[in-house]
Amino acid sequence: MLQGLMQKLIQDFSIPAVFAGFITFLVGISVSSVLVIQAAQLLGASPEQITSWFWALGLGIGISGLFLSWKYKYPVATSWSTAGLALIIATGSGYTLNQAIGAFLVCGLLTAVLGYLGAFKKALEYIPQSLTSAMLAGVLLKFGISIFATMQQEWGFILALLASYVISKRLLPRYSIVITVIAGILLCPLFLTFNTPNIQWSLAQPVWISPEFSLSAILGLALPLFVINMASQYLPGLAMIRSYGYQPHVNQLIGFTGLSQTLLAPFGCFTVNIAAISAAISLDDQAHPDEKRRYIAGISCGFFYILMGLFAATLTSFLMAFPLVFITALAGIALFGTIGHNIAIAFHNVDEREAALLTFLFSASGVQFFGIGSAFWGLLFGFAVSLIFKFKAKKS
Repeated sequence: MLQGLMQKLIQDFSIPAVFAGFITFLVGISVSSVLVIQAAQLLGASPEQITSWFWALGLGIGISGLFLSWKYKYPVATSWSTAGLALIIATGSGYTLNQAIGAFLVCGLLTAVLGYLGAFKKALEYIPQSLTSAMLAGVLLKFGISIFATMQQEWGFILALLASYVISKRLLPRYSIVITVIAGILLCPLFLTFNTPNIQWSLAQPVWISPEFSLSAILGLALPLFVINMASQYLPGLAMIRSYGYQPHVNQLIGFTGLSQTLLAPFGCFTVNIAAISAAISLDDQAHPDEKRRYIAGISCGFFYILMGLFAATLTSFLMAFPLVFITALAGIALFGTIGHNIAIAFHNVDEREAALLTFLFSASGVQFFGIGSAFWGLLFGFAVSLIFKFKAKKS
């Protein structure tokens, strides 16, 4: 059986598919990897614990993508959620690291249970997509604004970086973020105080972080993270797979990734999701003209994530050498597409526009009640407004 499996892999192997998997991986981590460090530091994680976060994420995402692509024979690109990271950064200051780990575990468990039960669609059907998009856009808004606020201190670097992004977005839109990251690294020594990183090649060591279960963290972090993952990763990711003619095993994909997150959450794995935008690289015919052989791209993407996890200490030491301005600017640019996409969805339906606007503004406010962040309250408030408007419409 093992011999037959190896023969099948060798027969279907192709260099373009491996390269497509590598690019999918690179797009997935290119900028948001710095957000992982920012989120972990905000929660009070030590350098060793930050390395453990990357170890857990690399193994969780890599094994999930590799196994699911091999099992179902279509490319299943997995990733962490950039929007989820933004939520953690925006609301995480009110929780301890242990409480956040507990929230990640609950989020993973909820994803696994709803996935295997086939209930995730039903759970989201009650909340209009315009409201989840408005919540997401509101939470992310300050990251988009921050790049322009930084112009006052480092206008030369920001303008050069924005020029790199706009030009690459016009000429090579699929690789615009990768090109912007490379341009940012090259521009950094010219405009900013930059210390050359002392890279040490070493295997990462996982660090156990005991989860602590807090009602405020579950309501203010776990539940909004779950909704964001479902709305911004799973729904578009599964739709992307379908758009290329495959029939995704919805319950199994969601259940397995949720289970991976649950098992690795105590080591810092905040999310394991189906990739959304970057997945198109592995699914496209550029990976392979034969759609039955493109699963190699999914296996390749998973393999590179596993490598990243194993050598997480090296990646962490490299990324932490960059100035905060560099990280803030790249984070803002990386989220332009997500912010624009969610604003477009939030305000597309005229009937839901008022509720979406209030959800967006409430979520963007950053306020906290009872230790619970604005993402939860914004969605709750918007949902209540939506119900009032629907009731009024039915009555009239």
